[in-house]
Amino acid sequence: MAVLTDLIMMQELALFPLKLVAFPKEDLHLHIFEPRYKQLINDCLEKGQTFGISTYLDKLMPLGTEMRLVEVSKKYEDGRMDIKSKGLKTFKILDFYNPMQGKLYAGGKVEFMALDNRASIEKKTAFSKNLEILFNLMEQPMKPEELNGLNSFTFAHKIGLKPVEEYTLLTIAKEEDRLDFLLEHFQKIIPLLKEIASSKHKIKMNGHFKYLDPLNF
Repeated sequence: MAVLTDLIMMQELALFPLKLVAFPKEDLHLHIFEPRYKQLINDCLEKGQTFGISTYLDKLMPLGTEMRLVEVSKKYEDGRMDIKSKGLKTFKILDFYNPMQGKLYAGGKVEFMALDNRASIEKKTAFSKNLEILFNLMEQPMKPEELNGLNSFTFAHKIGLKPVEEYTLLTIAKEEDRLDFLLEHFQKIIPLLKEIASSKHKIKMNGHFKYLDPLNF
């Protein structure tokens, strides 16, 4: 399994450490309330700069995702904001400083990573089928249009991955390998959900009249 090693660009980036994993192309809505991050978002508005969501698990992890501010959906009288952002590229932190010079928020020097988004039709088809099965078992059937343009990141927050597993997904360089990682996850979780669905059905049946064949002795 290939991990992210190919570097495509280096720059300084404002950083927003959070206990979550952001993915490229993900639409992420955030409520901004701390003074340092209100300053960060205002800088994005004024200068058109991007920012990075760096994942914090038990510690600050080396990889994160660059985000573009799409819009401020709501601004409160006290300066709090509801924002919409979009994931762009994955980066690796080379140098972290808290705060950035002259700012309240953190930042660092980062290198952006090259992602290989190619995968075989067979792998994509297997992924789509398993995803449909999973969502049906969760009683949230997918709409046909949701299956268009799928990739390994599209529903990564909705398929039962633990935070450390979401982070592992972010570290995998090739789409083919990311799909393999998720297919292995499906092999574990789908049988468990089927067993739960079967148990729920049996519990429901226990509340109904049963027609039993008499036993002949």
